[in-house]
Amino acid sequence: MSSRCIALIPAYNEAARVGEVVVVARRHVDEVVVVDDGSTDETVAAAEKAGAKVLRHPQNRGKGAAIATALDYFGGSNAEMAILLDADGQHDPSEIDKFVDAAEEERADVVVGTRMDDVRMMPRVRLWTNRFTSRVTSRLAGQRIPDSQCGFRLLRRTVLKDLKPSTARFETETEMLIQASRAGHKIVSVPIRTIYEPGRASRVHPWRDTVRFFKLVGKYW
Repeated sequence: MSSRCIALIPAYNEAARVGEVVVVARRHVDEVVVVDDGSTDETVAAAEKAGAKVLRHPQNRGKGAAIATALDYFGGSNAEMAILLDADGQHDPSEIDKFVDAAEEERADVVVGTRMDDVRMMPRVRLWTNRFTSRVTSRLAGQRIPDSQCGFRLLRRTVLKDLKPSTARFETETEMLIQASRAGHKIVSVPIRTIYEPGRASRVHPWRDTVRFFKLVGKYW
């Protein structure tokens, strides 16, 4: 790996899974930072035991707020690249090298994972939602982004100055792509595994988060 790279992991009540995510991620990056968004379980202890540095929110503020804290840490570090991934096991940290390789080979500023190459395991509602929101986001960004809702992504340090999110929940990940693209940063995608645990409920609230998405669309259209 030619440039220092850190992993940034937003987490909320993921004590059962965050430790394994941290352990595997540490094999592929120089530092792992978990942002605990007001968890009420043992997420902090599990992350620290696995070797992560933990930043804590006293109360739950939403994934977007956790991402903002993570990016502030990135900005104050000496890392050239940061990998964002989820703490719930839906992203395979062993695929981190794919993102770094794509950034270097394609001279990309943002690399986003895409699960759309193999959707057999993806719940139908999630598939339809991802396809729709990705089309809209691609239109707003002016670049093709096949899976805009994927939280597994790489950012170069040069992108940070152009990210000024006005949101605090799941729509922050979409807003980041729009802002980065409109500032002239190249976005590419890499295929990743689709990992869904049967019976595990998503923290995405379909109606509420759809309303938030359309509010975001209205702002940037």
